[in-house]
Formats: sequence, structure tokens, C-alpha cells
Amino acid sequence: MKQDEKLAYMANQIAKFFAAQGEERAARGVADHLQRFWDPEMRRAFLVAAAKDNSNLHPAVKAAVPLLQIQQTAK
Repeated sequence: MKQDEKLAYMANQIAKFFAAQGEERAARGVADHLQRFWDPEMRRAFLVAAAKDNSNLHPAVKAAVPLLQIQQTAK
């Protein structure tokens, strides 16, 4: 499994956990989790991969990407 695929798989697993909370809360939960528990290089690689192709991402992960980008630029 390529790194991009593994990161997408991990993000999708996190999204499945938060999915029962509704789309908006799930997106915030995914973004918060990735910000708090993924190291900066993992987040950067994930955002680069998601910008290239996000077709395999859970909807909550797709919605979390812009939130993560905002958090990344705010630091």
C-alpha cells in the first residue's frame, strides 16, 4: 500500500468513528483528530495527496480537508 493510500485509509477510519455525529461535527472531529494526533509531516503528506485526488475519501474527510488547511496556515 502506498503512503497516500495508507493515509487516506487511516483518515477514512477516523471518519467512520465520527460519522454518527452528523456531517458537520464529523468533519470537525476528523480535522481535530488529525491536527492533534498526526505529526506535521503526515498531515502535510495527506493534504498534498488529498489535493491531487480525493475520490477515495469519506465525505467527512473531504469536508475536513479545508478545515485542516486553515489550521495549517494559522500556525
